[in-house]
Amino acid sequence: MPKHGKRYRALVEKVDRNKQYNIDEAAALVKELATAKFDETVEVHFRLGIDPRKSDQGVRGTVALPHGTGRTVRVAVIAKGEAVQAAQDAGADVAGSDELIERIAGGFMDFDAVVATPDMMAQVGQKLARILGPRGLLPNPKSGTVGTDVTGMVKGLKAGRIEFRNDKTGVIHAPIGKASFEAGNLSENFKALIQAVEAAKPSAAKGVYVRSAYLTTTMGPSIPLSLTQA
Repeated sequence: MPKHGKRYRALVEKVDRNKQYNIDEAAALVKELATAKFDETVEVHFRLGIDPRKSDQGVRGTVALPHGTGRTVRVAVIAKGEAVQAAQDAGADVAGSDELIERIAGGFMDFDAVVATPDMMAQVGQKLARILGPRGLLPNPKSGTVGTDVTGMVKGLKAGRIEFRNDKTGVIHAPIGKASFEAGNLSENFKALIQAVEAAKPSAAKGVYVRSAYLTTTMGPSIPLSLTQA
């Protein structure tokens, strides 16, 4: 494993490893630690008390971050009829039915999220599951990307609604903004996220659910968070 450079080691020294920071303290500190030459993404990592091998303990959900994520989300909508126009009016970057499915099957991937109406899901599943599934882009009702309210789904994604889900180690990684955000906005986004994560607790999960949480940036060290002062 490569050693961290002098810049990173200097940043690590600013984090008290014997302390758990409340979110307001951590949001202020994470901005100080973001010294890269680009606007770093601020992420939260939750370690959950679940058994990710068991299907009834999976954690998945969506949340609308009050201040968005700071990135432009390109949305593709697979629909037909009036829903295509509704998607375009709502700000979809590309929308269509069979022809869009064929474009994606042919390699078109110029989007960050895919929304579909229920009447298109059979074709989406048949022709695009193996393409979109591994990328985490397959429309799913649980992630708020399948439904009849095309306008609401598109606007939600554009405004900063994110999906979260645990990985195979039982950890959730989710963005809550950019280092350029005001600290207070990062705090509010975090509070919305942790509420959604707690609401998504599986009934089969026993014991302590959210075991630890860390705030970090793309290039910076992690900051341990206090879950009792969030």
